[in-house]
Amino acid sequence: MPRLARVDVGGEIYHVINRANGRLKIFETKEDYLLFEKLLSGAKDEVEMRILAYSVMPNHWHLVLYPRNDGDLGTFMHRLTNAHTRHVHVKTKTIGSGHLYQGRYKSFLVDSDSYLLTLIKYVERNPVRARLVRTCENWKWGSAWRRINGTKQEQKLLSDPPVDFPRQRIRCQEPFHTTLQSWCQAENKVSGTFSYYTAIMGRVLRTAGIRCQEPFHATL
Repeated sequence: MPRLARVDVGGEIYHVINRANGRLKIFETKEDYLLFEKLLSGAKDEVEMRILAYSVMPNHWHLVLYPRNDGDLGTFMHRLTNAHTRHVHVKTKTIGSGHLYQGRYKSFLVDSDSYLLTLIKYVERNPVRARLVRTCENWKWGSAWRRINGTKQEQKLLSDPPVDFPRQRIRCQEPFHTTLQSWCQAENKVSGTFSYYTAIMGRVLRTAGIRCQEPFHATL
């Protein structure tokens, strides 16, 4: 039975995931993670891919990608996963022993701004849910760490998310403030990442030219 053609349209945002074959660990050492991030950066430069968020876990990874042109997603993923597979097999001396990944990557279209923001939070909080760290910005192998703790050079791997806010001066009244606060606090009471997500949303709003009066501005 022939494979179904993937959706690979430029100008759309995708949640891309893949997992190790047999759910085995493929990231065990610092060097394993660094290798993947190096290959991720190289593929980004080659294809001019916009990476909005990512998280590399011991046996799988999540990417939030924003390709510019039709076909870019497939080209990017082909270069990334093939290069990673080759490097791992050479390092572990397992060339010809089988697949590194359980199959082709899976990709899902992101169809709204609210879904995008929820998705970024979901991806970056993967290591928190797995109890690898207490806060997402403490997991070095993900975009949350790069945004907060990374150098300017390290932050260049990431692109700002396209959030469709109005570009005019508005007053952030209580309903909006309450909604944003609830979004930031959701699932973060234990991990303590409220300040992190509030800071990200504040930067997005300021980038869109939105000026907020108290009390919202005080929370940033």
